[in-house]
Amino acid sequence: MNRPGHVSLLRCLFSLCLLLGLAQPFAWAERPAIEREVPVLTIDGAIGPATADYVSNGIASAVEKGAPMVVIRMDTPGGLDISMREIIRVIVNAPMPVVTYVSPSGARAASAGAFILTASHVAAMAPGTNVGAATPVQLGAPGPAAAPESKGEDENKSEGSKPSGQKGGNASEAKALNDAIAYIRSLAEMRGRNADWAETAVRDAASLSAQSALQQNVIDIVARDDTALLTQLNGRSVKVGAGEVRLDTRGIVLSELTPNWRTRLLAAITNPNIALILMMLGAYGLLFEFMNPGALYPGTIGAICLLVGLYALSALPVNYAGIALILLGMALMAAEAFSPSFGILGIGGVIAFALGATIMFDSDIPEFRIALPVLGAVAVASLGATLLTAKLALESRRSKVVSGREEMVGASGHVLDWKGTSGHVHVHGERWRASGTGEFAAGQLVRVVGLEGLTLAIEPIS
Repeated sequence: MNRPGHVSLLRCLFSLCLLLGLAQPFAWAERPAIEREVPVLTIDGAIGPATADYVSNGIASAVEKGAPMVVIRMDTPGGLDISMREIIRVIVNAPMPVVTYVSPSGARAASAGAFILTASHVAAMAPGTNVGAATPVQLGAPGPAAAPESKGEDENKSEGSKPSGQKGGNASEAKALNDAIAYIRSLAEMRGRNADWAETAVRDAASLSAQSALQQNVIDIVARDDTALLTQLNGRSVKVGAGEVRLDTRGIVLSELTPNWRTRLLAAITNPNIALILMMLGAYGLLFEFMNPGALYPGTIGAICLLVGLYALSALPVNYAGIALILLGMALMAAEAFSPSFGILGIGGVIAFALGATIMFDSDIPEFRIALPVLGAVAVASLGATLLTAKLALESRRSKVVSGREEMVGASGHVLDWKGTSGHVHVHGERWRASGTGEFAAGQLVRVVGLEGLTLAIEPIS
């Protein structure tokens, strides 16, 4: 039979277990959420092929790791249209929310950046930033010969056919502008934002501060830092694809995702200045290989540089007239090397090359244009090579012939044997058949005055 003390002990243990079981839900509720990592992609500067590659790879990596969302921290003056559209396609088709945050204070989302911000699932800005000015520069400024439109013509034009700041633009400019307007309107309508202002940003290059953009429903959030951004994102419902996702930012840790070596290499070679230098190295390498067959090093290095330069050109907006001028310049400089014209062909080639390099890259973004110091250095180097070729040609023309058939005329030697009008002479350490007028004695000094076949014509040296 159990003793009373044992019963009391069992009752105490049962009561303790019951209390622990009731308290367990409250303990789980107070436990912090498990930390989750969210990648942060940084767009800082002009948007180009390397930026598009970086964002595409970053979002793909986030999908593989099952990240709950992706944050893009952006500060850009704009960029290339083709790269911007590639980034937007990746954002729109992402299976998780993409939050674009214009940060830090003083940053901007201009031109292509405004399109990317509008396309994002959540658009956020830091205080002291701005968004807008999305009109392509080459469409907004008429040429000096553009004639102003009359009032009657303005009244007859349909609404939205031309920007208010574009007077005298041609049909292709209006077509490109209307395409950009339709594109940004569709993005704003898809995200439920102010489509009218988005159109104004393209048509009239309008721009807004962060607070004004929030008031006009251009963006969703104004946050001073990352902590404030995550706080405001928590609990927000975002439409992703055909469904909705409710953001839970508790326990989220933002992790900077740096570009890999491939993106850094792409950023280097798609720099127009680097692309131009690579093309010049390639052209000169092949030229030196043709001038000195079998050297191998110039041809190998030149072929590699030329192919890499051509790949960079395929990823950049180029003007085909500029490329044609560059090819013409290279051809003229090569012709100067093989057919010396005392600098005329070479100087013409340098001029054609410099003009082609100036207009080759068709972009209003300074980062995607040839820098004048680089252009000047390449032109000076090409001009120097041309002048050196002309100098060598002049020197070779004036110098004495030292080999071949022509060098024998004027050479001196002595007679070995002679009979009548022919005999043998010793010239340049060799025994030659010779002919001449008059009698020559053995050992007499003679000069070569002609060459017919393998017989020398000689005359005596007085």
